[in-house]
Amino acid sequence: MDDQTKLQHPSFRPINDTTLTRESWKIFQIMAEFVEGFERLAQIKPSVSIFGSARTKSDHPYYKLTEEIAKALSDAGFSVVSGGGPGIMEAANKGAFAGKSPSVGLNIQLPHEQSGNPYQDISLSFRHFFSRKVMFVKYASAYVVMPGGFGTLDELAEILTLVQTRKTRRIPIILVHKPYWEGLVCWIKKSLLAEGMIDEKDLDLFLLLDDPKDVVDAIFKYYESLGFEPSAEEQEMMLDL
Repeated sequence: MDDQTKLQHPSFRPINDTTLTRESWKIFQIMAEFVEGFERLAQIKPSVSIFGSARTKSDHPYYKLTEEIAKALSDAGFSVVSGGGPGIMEAANKGAFAGKSPSVGLNIQLPHEQSGNPYQDISLSFRHFFSRKVMFVKYASAYVVMPGGFGTLDELAEILTLVQTRKTRRIPIILVHKPYWEGLVCWIKKSLLAEGMIDEKDLDLFLLLDDPKDVVDAIFKYYESLGFEPSAEEQEMMLDL
């Protein structure tokens, strides 16, 4: 089928000028989100990104555990970055807000679910998930993944893929609360690893921990000989993130 024939196909719908103009201008909105994110977050290093369910209530043990971890990280000198919303995100910001280091919220504009929590020293708002996701990764010295749903799994898969493919530097990725995550880890071993979809060394990309002190200690232990600043090679790698 030649190009002219394709253009006459019933499924072909030419884009009108108004739609094309709106799509083109969208680029500048996306650029603005990246520029503001880079400018404001470059100053908060070292930082730890914390993820988990927006549906977790404030009286739930996961909420309390997240708050303790965030407070411990903040007092240890880490800025704490969350999605800025309710549930585990709020617990992360609340714990950091009570600590010594900045509490950062990367809020996303959603039709129904998200509303910003009040425990943010630095608050950014994003329209696009993909630009927000870059901000979670770019300045993070570690990822702490609490129990959560599809969004949490998405962030976990994202950072594992980026580290595995060397599109970003290796950082500690910590899954908190073993009973919640052990089923997923078992499936990874019995399906992904058993069928050759990942290598055995990929299982070393993450840790399972329960105690707030163990989370902080694991991060410090990882950087004991490396230092928190990325190497020249890692900085070059992260420019292409």
